[in-house]
Amino acid sequence: MITEGVVEGFLTGLHRSPRRGFSVEFAEHRMYQPGDELRYVDWKILGRNDRLYVKQFEEETNLRAMVVCDVSRSMAWTGDPEKVLSKLAYAQRLIAALSLILIRQRDAAGLIAFDDDVRAVLPPRARLSHWRQLVRLLAGLDAGLGTAAEPALRRVVSQLRRRGLVVFVSDLLLDRDLALKALRFLRHRGHQVLVLHVMDPAELALGGPAEARFEDPETKSAVVLRPRDWAGAYSDTVRHVVGEWRLACRRHGIRYHRVTTDTPYGAVLREALAPEPRTG
Repeated sequence: MITEGVVEGFLTGLHRSPRRGFSVEFAEHRMYQPGDELRYVDWKILGRNDRLYVKQFEEETNLRAMVVCDVSRSMAWTGDPEKVLSKLAYAQRLIAALSLILIRQRDAAGLIAFDDDVRAVLPPRARLSHWRQLVRLLAGLDAGLGTAAEPALRRVVSQLRRRGLVVFVSDLLLDRDLALKALRFLRHRGHQVLVLHVMDPAELALGGPAEARFEDPETKSAVVLRPRDWAGAYSDTVRHVVGEWRLACRRHGIRYHRVTTDTPYGAVLREALAPEPRTG
């Protein structure tokens, strides 16, 4: 699987957090890894199969993470279907890789998907079997209709009852004020919040034939214009929108990263899993 190959390469050199959970609720067995405490070794399995396994508990996690994924109609777009994945296909692979890394680190990962309504909710768990369930859910997601991020972000509150990580993956073609209000609320509750702004490379500059018709995939509103006449204004608008998102997020302690769908997954994963900057 492509996702597992990406993760295997990325995990080299990754440092495990020293924080450990101590819940008595057993979750599953996993293979022993160097550095695991011997008290968690299942000696019965060792005696039967001559293999080292350790017991993993539900709360044996460093943190709980919820990924909130935009599956609205605009996420299905790609400027070059033969060379570049759609924004949604790219996001699906990225989320699968990110979730696997978190679970390999004994973190818990969950998923919320939305378009104009919340389409799927998978609570965070730290089991490898849970990751497979998450991947199946991701693979079954098709682009929906409009975009309403606030209800989905509000659902995070019931899934992360203690401080955790929220990763918001979207092309941000939505109501910015409402989305920022919900993101600020999550930050206020003590969560780390990361916004991954997914864009197609073709969205960065206006191109095309001498005259072209452009249509909004969600509202179906359209306009016919000459791309060369509007290329400068379009580029300025894109820079302004990206700058406004970056500034608004920074102002409220939210990490923001613009990602184009031709960006190597490893580069985005490093951004997503980088330690939160210290404040004060």
